[in-house]
Amino acid sequence: MLLIVSVKKELYMTAPNLFKNINNLQREKLTKLIDKKEKNKYSKKLKVIDLFAGIGGIRYGFENAFKEDIEFVFSSEIDSNAQKTYYKNFQEHPFGDITQIDEKEISSHDIILAGFPCQAFSIAGHRKGFEDTRGTLFFDVARIAKYHKPKVLFLENVKGFVGHDKGRTFQVVKETLKEMGYKVYAEVLNSKDYGVAQNRERIYIVAFLDNDVKFKFPEKIELNKTIHDFLEDEVEENYYYNGKPLYERIKDDVTNKDTVYQWRRQYVRENKNRVCPTLTANMGTGGHNVPIIKDDKGIRKLTPRECANFQGFSEKFEFPKELALSHRYKQVGNSVTIAVIESIAKEIKNVL
Repeated sequence: MLLIVSVKKELYMTAPNLFKNINNLQREKLTKLIDKKEKNKYSKKLKVIDLFAGIGGIRYGFENAFKEDIEFVFSSEIDSNAQKTYYKNFQEHPFGDITQIDEKEISSHDIILAGFPCQAFSIAGHRKGFEDTRGTLFFDVARIAKYHKPKVLFLENVKGFVGHDKGRTFQVVKETLKEMGYKVYAEVLNSKDYGVAQNRERIYIVAFLDNDVKFKFPEKIELNKTIHDFLEDEVEENYYYNGKPLYERIKDDVTNKDTVYQWRRQYVRENKNRVCPTLTANMGTGGHNVPIIKDDKGIRKLTPRECANFQGFSEKFEFPKELALSHRYKQVGNSVTIAVIESIAKEIKNVL
């Protein structure tokens, strides 16, 4: 369990024994958080917190859109391997389990980013508003927003979230935000409509504390890239199926070099629209929906770097060297398409 100690900077200076029994990493994180709170008092930049941060996909999108006009003052991610990748790229180690963090311990902020997991709401649809979300991870987003009243909430989830529990779950989320004073916009967008050759539909929810705002989701743009714009030139042999048992089962079906296939455990499916299918967290484990391509050397699966490319991560993005392949695939599959996030963030910036 994450230990959070509430202490003002001046108290920290006069009573260092409060930190005596905290491990070095946690002590360093708490000290930095205290210092950051002090600095935030004098900054004119919009302050942002990154919840369920993963490897920082949503953060990248907002940083690309807002440039120097925002600063991140808090992040939280429960997966220890994702924390390592986040630190590798942002030099910031996220706090852990958000359910164990008191909202009062979080720095004041203007924007909440949260790609929260979809969970069953135990009593969703009983029209109890805020109370309906207890026991779910959305509740943690809501309690933080209820306390801090940020200007904007940006939420992302799978497309199926819209129809979950016959639509009642989605309705409870919207009603909860409205109950807290927010004007809510929501729309399902597909990554292939925003310059990335991946078929990935997600629901995006944007909520403004100012109910007079007029927000619109970004217009679609024509896809002028192919899968080849996202593939690596040189790929190691271990990614190829050549000479392996699976090769004989799929070689007669994987024939087109201009599309991405899916191994569906029993058969191969070709994506007729010639874009990458939705990347998933289990694609690197030999399970369902493994993306496969054919190139000049044979038949192979996508590399983690290629998957990151199909999510829009820049060349500067890196995985920790010690991170296993399975975790790399999982992290990218759980992440977001940055181009879509950036497009929405630009519209949010226009409103603010």
